[in-house]
This record gives sequence, structure tokens and C-alpha cells, in this order.
Amino acid sequence: MEFTAEARFQRVSPQKARLVLDLIKGMRVEQALDTLAFTKKRIAPDIHKLVRSAVQNATYVSDEKGLDVDVDNLYVKRAVANEGPRMKRIRPAPMGRAFRYQRRISHIQIALAEKNAQAKADVATVVGEESAPAKSAAAKTKGKTAGKPSAKKKSKK
Repeated sequence: MEFTAEARFQRVSPQKARLVLDLIKGMRVEQALDTLAFTKKRIAPDIHKLVRSAVQNATYVSDEKGLDVDVDNLYVKRAVANEGPRMKRIRPAPMGRAFRYQRRISHIQIALAEKNAQAKADVATVVGEESAPAKSAAAKTKGKTAGKPSAKKKSKK
């Protein structure tokens, strides 16, 4: 199960946010929070707050639904910075001209998952799955050609 948190309309370009998000992808939550605490980027405190929010969402959902979620086994499964709306601005230029530029905004999403839960789910699907009898190669080709009429050339007389 995934536990997500989202921060929308952050005043940072998605490219700069992705630099910090790439640092924490795949890390355990505790290690990701430590990394974010010592990262010298302006967006790092906001992402730190977002990861803490995702952990709180995990504890809340586990209490409400009665799930057995171990917060120590959570890791950052997905961390994405998508582009938001751009703010168009004008900067004065020499001789009465104006230059246009854009202020970029990003939407940041973080998804946490439990490390052992994935392995448990894989084992459950393998054990509960019944193996269907496999078709032989001859039966597969026979089934494909059975529905098509054969094209025969007619000879001219």
C-alpha cells in the first residue's frame, strides 16, 4: 500500500526540485529526512515537511483502517516534481523595451511504501495462484490459422 503527500504551487522550478528529489528516491524514510535536513537547497525544507506529512498519513491510515504498518520499514517509492502554471512577468529593458520571462511553479508528489509489504504481496500472489495448463506451440499456431480462409489461386483456362 502506498501513502502519498502532495505540495502544490511551490515557487521553485521543477528542474531544481527534481535535483533534491533524486537524492531521496529509494531511501528509507529516516535516511531521507536526514539527507534533506543537511541539503543546501532552498526547496529542501519544503520536501522535508512533505516527507513528514506522508509519514503522518501512513500512521493515520494504519490507525483508521486497522492496518499493520511499520513506520521504520517505509521507504520513498516515488518522488515526482511536475510543472504547474507559469507566471508571466515583464522586466524593463533599455530604450523603453521590455523583456518577458516566466516564473515556474511545481507540484511535488511523494509516495511512501513499506519495504517488506512488497515481498509479502509477491509471495501471496505466487502461493495463491494456480498454474493454468500451458498450450503447446502446435495448438497455438493451429488456433490462429483455423479462423482464416486459405487463399487459393485460380488458374485461368
